[in-house]
Amino acid sequence: MLWIKSFHIIFMVTWFAGLFYLPRLFVYHAMSEDPISRERFKVMERKLFFGIMTPGALLTLAFGLWLWLGYGFHGDWLYAKMALVAVLVVYHGYCGKLVIEFKHDRNRHGHVFYRWLNELPVVLLVVIVLLVELQPF
Repeated sequence: MLWIKSFHIIFMVTWFAGLFYLPRLFVYHAMSEDPISRERFKVMERKLFFGIMTPGALLTLAFGLWLWLGYGFHGDWLYAKMALVAVLVVYHGYCGKLVIEFKHDRNRHGHVFYRWLNELPVVLLVVIVLLVELQPF
């Protein structure tokens, strides 16, 4: 089971790196003024979302489920964690929607919105780690 934990951690780090970086790309994209920069950000956002983040998310969820079934974790802390992971999945999907909006030049938000959006996965990660480590309930 140790190798399952290791792969889970690797894919989770990959997913979170994308969750942290993609909104930062949105900030820069929203601030860009020339067509060459906008096209470059479209490529970077697409490759990050579809090539790194989404596979990382799917593998994180798969290995997490495998760990849950293999170890039989239980407790209310686990349900709270799973709810927060579900929020992260929704956040991931929303980021995908934003990638598509940027691709079609339909961005409706300014760079400040994306700066705030960038903070959500940080807060959720801190709470998830605390839930797992402390198992408070």
